[in-house]
Amino acid sequence: MEDNKIVENAAATDETVYADIAASMETTANADVAASTEATANADAAASTETAANADAAANAVATATVMIDVRALTKRFDGYAALDNMALHVPKGSVYGLVGPNGAGKTTLIRHIAGVYSPDSGETLIDGEPVWENPYIKERIIHIPDDLSFAPYATISDLAAYYRNIYPRFDTERFERLKPVFPLDCEKRVSRFSKGMQKQAALWIALCCTPDVMLLDEPVDGLDPIARRVIWGLILRDVAERRTTVLISSHNLRELDGISDHIGIMMNGRLVLERALADLQGETTKLQVLLKQNADFMLPGFSVLHESRNGSLAEYIVKGGVDSVLAAVNALDPPPLFVEALPLTLEEIFIYELGGMGYAADII
Repeated sequence: MEDNKIVENAAATDETVYADIAASMETTANADVAASTEATANADAAASTETAANADAAANAVATATVMIDVRALTKRFDGYAALDNMALHVPKGSVYGLVGPNGAGKTTLIRHIAGVYSPDSGETLIDGEPVWENPYIKERIIHIPDDLSFAPYATISDLAAYYRNIYPRFDTERFERLKPVFPLDCEKRVSRFSKGMQKQAALWIALCCTPDVMLLDEPVDGLDPIARRVIWGLILRDVAERRTTVLISSHNLRELDGISDHIGIMMNGRLVLERALADLQGETTKLQVLLKQNADFMLPGFSVLHESRNGSLAEYIVKGGVDSVLAAVNALDPPPLFVEALPLTLEEIFIYELGGMGYAADII
């Protein structure tokens, strides 16, 4: 099972979803499917995990929600290089966890350990409290879609469905049929001859029919067109909302993660350097747009300014601190600025300036 890299584990959803999504495929109404789901899909997973400044702290963090994926002091070396170094990770049940980090941080290696593809040198990976390695029962509950898909040379989608039906006891054949209008692919054509985007759709189609408890997705929508992205996220997020499916996503598309994730982990050099509920993370840093008097300075005693940019009298600042306390400090300045407004902070900005505090910003920017 570990050698089949189309879909290395499994996922699920409710019957009524497909009729709605399949009907909307004929128009651009898919935007509504994804947009309406984003706000509610993660409500049950809103409970936050305690913060972890590094892997050691993360390993001792006590999650306030039930932990579905629990990585403990995981270490993996390749030819002496520590791809994972005492790594810790905590993914609450029913959450969408965005895993981000620079190239070479160890994200793919971590996901392969969680999927049970790699054995650790030390440490352990638990799914719902049970070890993953050499545990067929747990692997039946996981789906893994890697970034680098590969298929048997002559396999068709129908062949894949039959293959995974024999491996995964919860494979939903009825769902496979219902999803045909959603994924307009030729089920009798060799998947190896599909484009990259079509191969991704085939893998996701099979994955959704495997009805897993855990989805591990490495760049899952890379190569897909915007409408296909919205449809797929709509299906996945509906599973999160209705079945409490746990989803771990590794992606470089931070803007996309910003719209679907409720928890974020940032990796660097084989370790987890930050782990937060996204709402908490956004609440700890404030982005300000300020209109200053001519030649006026802007100083906020007691606050760390992570970034500033000025264009004449108009300035933008990213400040470490909650929005209420930062705005109170700004309004107390003498003289106060002519105008000040708090702006939404994006995940991309959080990623850049959190790692910037660790000396990494120059490489990212």
